[in-house]
Amino acid sequence: MAVAQTKQDLLESRIGTLAMPEGKAWAKTARHAALARLRVMGMPNRRDEYWKYTDPTSLTQLAVQRAALHDDSDEAPIFSGIDRLQLVFVDGVFDPAQSDDPAMAGVEIMRLSDAMAMDLHWARDYYGLLEADGQTPVARPLAALNTAFATDGVVIRATGAAAKPVSLIYLHRDPTSDAILHHVVRVESGASLTLLENGPAAARFNKVMEVSVADDGDFHHVRTQGRDHERRAATHVFARLGARSQYKSFTLTANGVLTRNEHVIALTGDDASAHVAGAALGDGENAAFHHDDTVFITHDAERCESRQVFKKVLRNGAVGVFQGKILVKPGAQKTDGYQISQSLLLDDDSVFLAKPELEIYADDVSCSHGSTTGAIDETALFYLRARGVPRDIATDLLVLAFIDEAITEIADERLAEDIRHRLELWLGRRRQG
Repeated sequence: MAVAQTKQDLLESRIGTLAMPEGKAWAKTARHAALARLRVMGMPNRRDEYWKYTDPTSLTQLAVQRAALHDDSDEAPIFSGIDRLQLVFVDGVFDPAQSDDPAMAGVEIMRLSDAMAMDLHWARDYYGLLEADGQTPVARPLAALNTAFATDGVVIRATGAAAKPVSLIYLHRDPTSDAILHHVVRVESGASLTLLENGPAAARFNKVMEVSVADDGDFHHVRTQGRDHERRAATHVFARLGARSQYKSFTLTANGVLTRNEHVIALTGDDASAHVAGAALGDGENAAFHHDDTVFITHDAERCESRQVFKKVLRNGAVGVFQGKILVKPGAQKTDGYQISQSLLLDDDSVFLAKPELEIYADDVSCSHGSTTGAIDETALFYLRARGVPRDIATDLLVLAFIDEAITEIADERLAEDIRHRLELWLGRRRQG
């Protein structure tokens, strides 16, 4: 009882600092429904099953801990060599002056607040609804908080093949900014969209993205999460896939005191496919590093495929967490579910915590999961050094090879090469101090 009361007290204190944005009746209904869900759950704490490896205190407390700004002016922004439509947010606020004209063949884009000011808008059928579905069987209170109080975001509807990727750029300019963003994405039947995200966003960042992919639709998602050492972030993606649809998502994370990335995916149409991958480079030398990937994939249709590939490279006391579950519901025959999480520990002080899970209620499936933790391969290191490669460069080459299985999940080879090049630059700069 004391724990439940503490969670409720913290919740009431937190929402007392927030104002629910205005909108039409459907928007208000969705926000108030989210607030009602949140009041039932309370704020998360370490006693919650899915938070036992990660302390959510800095994500839930009233005060935002200061996050010093990271100077990355000495490198070109990632994805800058790719033709894309750019939408810029500064500390969680959309900046039209720095953004491109959102008009583009095959895609409709609107600011969330503008969509919510309309009596009739396609987003009313999705805003908060996918998040609400994703609250069962695991409560995700920070996502409900987001739906209730998100102050900005975009709604994106792909009606055909998007002419080029849509790129969401998150700039961090205020060391105490507290951003809550909510995006809604709808990929119509037969349509396709590539969505890029990059940047640290804010000192504290809470983001929800709801993605609905209709029959025969394709959605590709690639993001990099800033290099600010002191930032904190909790992100959620709730996705629902129709028949024969494809969903692919890759996330690269470097630096940050605390990052919690959640993926909740429901395959509801036959022959759908969902691939989720991530790579994290954690170094606790300049600041604490704690990175948590929590994934829940539900198979609720026949002949669907899911793949989870997560790699973490940790050093100087960095902490990595992976919680991944595959749930196969009754009748979801011919399911093909695969999950792998691996960590490379570059010292004895770093820690990797893994909780892989399978829950299967169908009898004709092929599901597997595995998790490994290890040090650098001394045989491979010796091989490289014997051929004149210095130890630090040899170590970085093995790190890149270790991570590459996750990078190959990116569908667009141009984006995959950009990620590989960026990793080489970051590792090279670390060697040079």
